[in-house]
Amino acid sequence: MAAAPSRRAMSPLAWAGVGIGALLMAAPLLWTLLLSLKANAELMRDSGTAFSAPWTLENYASILQGNMVFRWLLNSIVVSLGTTLGVLALCSLAGYGFARLDFPFRRTLFVFVLLGLAIPEQAVVLPQHRLFADLGLHNSYPGLILPGLAGPFGVFFMTQYFRAIPRDLDEAAMLDGASRFTLFWKVLMPLTIPAQATLGVFTFLGAWNDYWWPLISATTSEMFTLTVGLASAQMNYAQTSGLGFLMAQAVFASIPIFIVYILFQKQIVRAMAGTAVK
Repeated sequence: MAAAPSRRAMSPLAWAGVGIGALLMAAPLLWTLLLSLKANAELMRDSGTAFSAPWTLENYASILQGNMVFRWLLNSIVVSLGTTLGVLALCSLAGYGFARLDFPFRRTLFVFVLLGLAIPEQAVVLPQHRLFADLGLHNSYPGLILPGLAGPFGVFFMTQYFRAIPRDLDEAAMLDGASRFTLFWKVLMPLTIPAQATLGVFTFLGAWNDYWWPLISATTSEMFTLTVGLASAQMNYAQTSGLGFLMAQAVFASIPIFIVYILFQKQIVRAMAGTAVK
């Protein structure tokens, strides 16, 4: 009985700690937003003026006036969506196979797939670059998407999720005359929607923020993704376009990520909570 008041007394402290942590994490975002709303000439004199009026939307208007950001945004959307859909399809099929089917060397192949988690991307970049150069896939959407389809973590994640589904469903569906594909597509796949949403969001964010491979594969500005394009803008135009314009580009680029989080936050929480319970 004496412990209950102690827990209630700690609750405000916990909320205060969470609030302080949230403010610290949001501070860089707020600073970026404020800089994007200031005139570049004013920021050249003193960046501290970002906290005081007047603010302006001229940096965002500059983005809308035929800047390459829209092309880079389109490239990032195509690459991120293509990578996400490919990973979901391949990892779901692989996870179903490893979790529900019996075939020779299943465990050996699964261990072999997991070994991919231990291989850094930089270790295979030279043969990967040579392969895509020989195939003529550089500066193309397939060249930017295909390397991201190799997702050992996604295979492991979906395998564990399929294993957690009772096998009684398989037997019941088979007794009703369902084929393996019908069982996979109509019975099991709907049950994995939370896992699909979680893996899809993580894959989309990883593809959206990827810098290493697009920097190597895309050598023309028309095929730059946002990460590569904004980095080139910071190197080439920081003095001419101004700090405010660069920050406006950064805010503009983060809008799709914010939308993804808003749309799928419930699925992510539900999937993580379900995984923890299991």
